Amino acid sequence: MVVATAQLKEPAQKRLSMQVEAIAQNTTTLRSQDWDRDRFDIEFGLQNGTTYNSFIIQGEKTALVDTSHAKFRQLYIDALKGEIDPASIDYIVVSHTEPDHSGLIKDVLALAPNAVVVGAKVAIAFLEDLLHTPFARQIVKSGETLDLGNGHLLEFINAPNLHWPDTIFTFDHQTGILYTCDAFGAHYCHEDTFDEDLEALSPDFRFYYECLMAPNARSVISAMKRMDKLDGTINTIATGHGPLLRRNLAELTGRYREWSLQKSDAETQVAVFYVSDYGYSDRLSQAIARGITKTGIGVEMVDLRSTDAQDVNEIVSRSTGIIIGMPPSSSKSSEETRAALGTILAGVKRNQTFGLFESYGGDDEPIDPLQTSLQDLELKVAFEPIRVKDTPSESLYQLCEETGTDLGQELAQKKKIKKIKALDADLQKALGRISSGLYIITASKGDVQSAMLASWITQASFEPLGFTVAVAKDRAIESFMQVGDTFVLNILEEGNHLPLMKHFLKRFPPGADRFAGVRTRPAVNRSPILADSLAYLECEVTSRMELSDHWLVYCTVDEGKVAKEEAQTAVHHRKVGNYY
Repeated sequence: MVVATAQLKEPAQKRLSMQVEAIAQNTTTLRSQDWDRDRFDIEFGLQNGTTYNSFIIQGEKTALVDTSHAKFRQLYIDALKGEIDPASIDYIVVSHTEPDHSGLIKDVLALAPNAVVVGAKVAIAFLEDLLHTPFARQIVKSGETLDLGNGHLLEFINAPNLHWPDTIFTFDHQTGILYTCDAFGAHYCHEDTFDEDLEALSPDFRFYYECLMAPNARSVISAMKRMDKLDGTINTIATGHGPLLRRNLAELTGRYREWSLQKSDAETQVAVFYVSDYGYSDRLSQAIARGITKTGIGVEMVDLRSTDAQDVNEIVSRSTGIIIGMPPSSSKSSEETRAALGTILAGVKRNQTFGLFESYGGDDEPIDPLQTSLQDLELKVAFEPIRVKDTPSESLYQLCEETGTDLGQELAQKKKIKKIKALDADLQKALGRISSGLYIITASKGDVQSAMLASWITQASFEPLGFTVAVAKDRAIESFMQVGDTFVLNILEEGNHLPLMKHFLKRFPPGADRFAGVRTRPAVNRSPILADSLAYLECEVTSRMELSDHWLVYCTVDEGKVAKEEAQTAVHHRKVGNYY
């Protein structure tokens, strides 16, 4: 096994390196390691950087599976040349065309002008728009194969919407390696090429799933059913991000299946329509979808460009809510998207819920005529249209996520009421006698802040000093409480707690400033300290445990101070114990 590394620093002192390692017979990975990346697609905060994985398979012919992010241009090309003569590449397999995996295809084609680009039909169409130069191509469908010789028979598996509509998996029958690009990945940069440390990897593996795959749970199940047909011959999953799965393959794929079955079995579903290669449509739609899935409502992501009319009609008919990202009005794909919009309008039913958002692609269909048409059809407005006037910021993505959460909470209300009524009344009252303090959690990430009134908090350790807090999965602040995140626990004072309690009990509209009219000052970790609190603790999330409807978050304490030595903590007594 040969490992080669090279490093450079960007002007902002971000560490970039390349790791080159043999992973099987005639198979090498080129891992572009982005150690300090703290944002992915702006809206997803990262704690452990990320990697962009590329692979060389050498039989009688040579295939390159995916490339890398453009920021690695020189590092990647140098590493590639160190392994093979790029001119000898016969095929470039494109798992999907998102720029972090296809950003250097044009550079590789310049060195390998005779290489054939292999991908799904949609991927080839996207690449034509991306490369603006002629290239040899081979469109593949699920079940089709490509023989590289020496036993390296590549079989392709359609995996649309994971997490772009053009995704394919590639299975090498010689080595038992399945190349899956985004699926089964993690934003986790480490020297280990494989999943050696399951405990360390697990939080990032789950967070990645929730951000990128949960809104496509149905597509995950479909792809895994196609994987099952390989009859257990998969021994490694070569992901596009993070470590390759080999040591804990059954465990981690089992988690994907379990999570996706839970989400795809949701009684209520929202369809989110977007255009994957237009403006910020895919990123904005993912943020909305993530907010919806946090509430237990199912989501089906649908690309307006690549889904046929029959599928659109079936999805609309089984969906309680319809969310649409505005498509382009005058591109070569506009005829397809307008036809899809027509199918949606023809298929919607009275009292379905709908919402619209702009894609900021420079040529969006106007939002108001569609808004009027849907209201005329007697659909219910889920939220005011999200109008994007500038390049999306962290606060806009947070607005989209909160909008999705609000919609999901509204649609889940009937189910929640049914659960509340199901518990025995005596048991409800007995459980409610567990008293607790009153606290307000405040957090900051980038230019976005959030807050939550909390009572399910208890000290959990002396060394280090730590406590646990239970956070409902559908709370907006849950996104601010991932492993490595920091926040402030503000402890309320008995007899002086009602103003703050009433303020933070209010239902804030998506994107609202939760601190308007409240006196605050910044903590060392930049989260707001409430000036009228009895005491505060500056905390860091160390671990999380998933419960049915909450996350149990364990946090360690870095700083703290009491404002009034003689005052007491406000105490909360509930009448019942099965809802807030």
